Amino acid sequence: MVMPDTRTRWRCRRGMLENDLLLGHFLDHGYDRLDQEGRDAFERLLGYPDNVLLDLVLGRQKTVDSGIARLVPLIRAAAADRPED
Repeated sequence: MVMPDTRTRWRCRRGMLENDLLLGHFLDHGYDRLDQEGRDAFERLLGYPDNVLLDLVLGRQKTVDSGIARLVPLIRAAAADRPED
């Protein structure tokens, strides 16, 4: 099982609460299933501005990066499996 390093976890702390929740939950409930290519795509995704990142995850925008395109549904699925607080 590969867990995110401290730097990756810190980069998931965003300026938008929605992104904090989505990415934090994915780190805890999906990141460990990524292969190296998926982890690299996740790092690229973290380089996007908050508004673009949220639009991608919510399906309001598409990306030409095939790695990120494969990753986004996994983030959505982890969010869908999240129990109500």
